[in-house]
Amino acid sequence: MESKVLGFFARRPGATQSDLVQHTGRDKAQLARLIKGLRERGLLQGEADAADRRNVRLQPTAEGLAIQRALREQADALEKRAVEGLSEDEKARLIALLQRVQDNLDR
Repeated sequence: MESKVLGFFARRPGATQSDLVQHTGRDKAQLARLIKGLRERGLLQGEADAADRRNVRLQPTAEGLAIQRALREQADALEKRAVEGLSEDEKARLIALLQRVQDNLDR
């Protein structure tokens, strides 16, 4: 989950904890603990919002971005390996089937 939180702020620097809660639908307290841990480890940094000092705008540190990049590269390599040898048609069918599974779980 930490990598997902770090990825969220890498894609949306300056977003807030509330933005993350809204995006994920996860428990606010759980996400607050994750953010606190990432900040304590120097992977995420925050700055008070100039318009509303109660909000903290978060973004990854240089170290956090480097870790996020490495994780993305590993995920890309794993994804490529997972579908190796599948035709474009097979990949499309796989995506459609996985989407149906996801839709079933979302209901």
